[in-house]
Amino acid sequence: MSSVKKIADTLVERIGAILIGKDQEIRLALACLFARGHLLIEDLPGMGKTTLAQTLSAALGLSYTRIQFTSDLLPADIVGVSVYDRDNGSFEFHPGPVFSQVVLADEINRTTPKTQSALLEAMSEGQVTVEGETRQLPQPFFVIATQNPATQSGTFPLPESQLDRFLMRIKLGYPDPAAERKLLSGDDPRKKLNNLKASINELTLEKIQSQVSNVKAADSLIDYVQRLLQHTRALPQLDNGISPRGGMALLQCARAWALMDGRQYVIPEDVQACLEPVCGHRLSGAANDQEVTSLIQQILNSVDII
Repeated sequence: MSSVKKIADTLVERIGAILIGKDQEIRLALACLFARGHLLIEDLPGMGKTTLAQTLSAALGLSYTRIQFTSDLLPADIVGVSVYDRDNGSFEFHPGPVFSQVVLADEINRTTPKTQSALLEAMSEGQVTVEGETRQLPQPFFVIATQNPATQSGTFPLPESQLDRFLMRIKLGYPDPAAERKLLSGDDPRKKLNNLKASINELTLEKIQSQVSNVKAADSLIDYVQRLLQHTRALPQLDNGISPRGGMALLQCARAWALMDGRQYVIPEDVQACLEPVCGHRLSGAANDQEVTSLIQQILNSVDII
């Protein structure tokens, strides 16, 4: 377990040298990956969303592709298409950019829900079905999607079924004054990306992911998670509370968070650290992000740990 902590700390340090001042967000992104989930980053342009995806894939030694989502993007542009080969007299499949280990779905909410749905099967089952034939995607498979605030023009809201495919949603936000000063005073830290070497390999990553499910959650801890879920379902501000699948996602992320902290058991602080990233986008009925944060804090304050 301590080796996982050492690996996580090293990854945070190396990625943090490029994405300055965002150690907590980097740790959340790693926990999402270790828990075999997909990550949604919602923020204004220029906050480092793409940089995080590129740096994460480089530090993990994974293959990486970027898909720029636009209003005219088609599902076939993502999953691929079969093209007739005259020489062979048959159709040959040309895989799309989704056939990569890390896929950056950049500005995912700038395309229509029809095109967004091309990722649903890939994210939930690690495969795509094209023209009746199912094709497996490379493993590990990790989608990092970015989206602009819904208040910006030219955006389409993500359907709830699409949102639910993301294990976490995070925001990077503005850097603190010290980090911003460092950015303004030196060279562009993104220049270091070309020289960034992988800290782990695929085999090590798979071992870490397999260890997450073995992190123990005591009955009292599961009772605490269940009380949190039930409290969300009783809030009058929400149309719907957190689903059982959302609760399982919360517990899985808490296990990953504990593992990264060098423990083989979950404590309430692990659950609390993951609650907003995992459940914030699943709170149906919250008007805006400020209300989501307020509701999460209200839930934590209202539910007893013991």
